[in-house]
Amino acid sequence: MIRKIIAVCLVSAAVVSCKKETAVSDIKPVNDSIAKKETPEDQYKPIDTACSSENKTEDYITALQWYRTKIDKEIAGNSPEQNNKVYEDYVKIRDKYTECFNDSQTEILDKYIDYHTGPDTYNLPDNIKKMAAEFSKVGLEFREMGEGLTEIHSLPGYYESVFKNKVTPDYAAYISQMAKDNKENYAVNGGLLITWEELGGRLIEWENFINKYSQSPLIKKAKDNYHNYLLDYLLGMDSDRIYNSEEGKIYDDKREAYNALIKKYPNSNTAKKTKELIAAFDAHIPVDQIGEKINLRR
Repeated sequence: MIRKIIAVCLVSAAVVSCKKETAVSDIKPVNDSIAKKETPEDQYKPIDTACSSENKTEDYITALQWYRTKIDKEIAGNSPEQNNKVYEDYVKIRDKYTECFNDSQTEILDKYIDYHTGPDTYNLPDNIKKMAAEFSKVGLEFREMGEGLTEIHSLPGYYESVFKNKVTPDYAAYISQMAKDNKENYAVNGGLLITWEELGGRLIEWENFINKYSQSPLIKKAKDNYHNYLLDYLLGMDSDRIYNSEEGKIYDDKREAYNALIKKYPNSNTAKKTKELIAAFDAHIPVDQIGEKINLRR
């Protein structure tokens, strides 16, 4: 009887063991390398930044929206130094797409001035209103440049809104100053669209940047901005002269602006070059030799 009980127990154990083995063998191995199912956003690939007549406005808009989402995710987890590079790459991408817009919308841009009804008012057709609304979603705008010219540009403060508190101090200062400079059109057809005082102010701002962030990767761009502004400020523009050749003197309004800057920022390089210019003109040095005399050439 004891043997039978032991036998039953052994048989029961064997059955349980078999069930366990069967249960284990039925479980399919997990493959950790299986990728998660891609969402439509994961599958989307933005169009090439090389312009193509096959691309539609909505293609560029969708690409710009995709890049903005991508950028926002990146900068949230990056260091400020990493975001400096993200900023530079992002500007290049948006500039390319904006160039494509300007190339593909020439017919609308040529007619845009016709819809102008006042200083800041327009009577736009529905299709252009819709396009302007789409542009606004991705930080772009129609901008009248003067003399009947209209272009598509990034909104002046767009990059500042994206990268605020996300980059190093030099990049933050650069982006902020560019936003200020781009609030107003600078010049058109050789004529200044801002005041001489405002131009002097831009010079001081860029000079301060150069002095404060002399080791910044942006120093070359900053110096280029400063130099270009300085050329216009001291040598004038085709439609905005600084010297009255008939009377042989600097125009009164220009001299007044120069003296105001010298008084306000006496130790600046801008003031130093301005004093050299005034001295050269007052000494009646030939106009075509002024640039060489003050060591400033276009």
